[in-house]
Amino acid sequence: MSTRNDRHDSEPGRTHDDPPITFYRLQGCPYCERVTRLLQEYDLEYRSRFVEPMHSDRNVVKRVAGVRTVPVIVDDATGVTMAESANIVGYLESTYGDDGGEA
Repeated sequence: MSTRNDRHDSEPGRTHDDPPITFYRLQGCPYCERVTRLLQEYDLEYRSRFVEPMHSDRNVVKRVAGVRTVPVIVDDATGVTMAESANIVGYLESTYGDDGGEA
């Protein structure tokens, strides 16, 4: 079951109860929705972090991934941090899809 904890926190501390995937996204972003659909299709637990609409204000994403663009995922289960929807979709398919390890 997907867990969406949709908050605008600025760097909350992770706890052992947090889902392994943190998903940085922007409301209404079609690239983010593509990743959302796949996370839900694979029934992966994740935490959504909605970012600031102004590109120049996305400092949280910049600190995490080195870019200010979204989507970005951080997968603590594998140690992967990744940007760009096509790359994220490929990663999720190969890691969690039918041919991947955990789905």
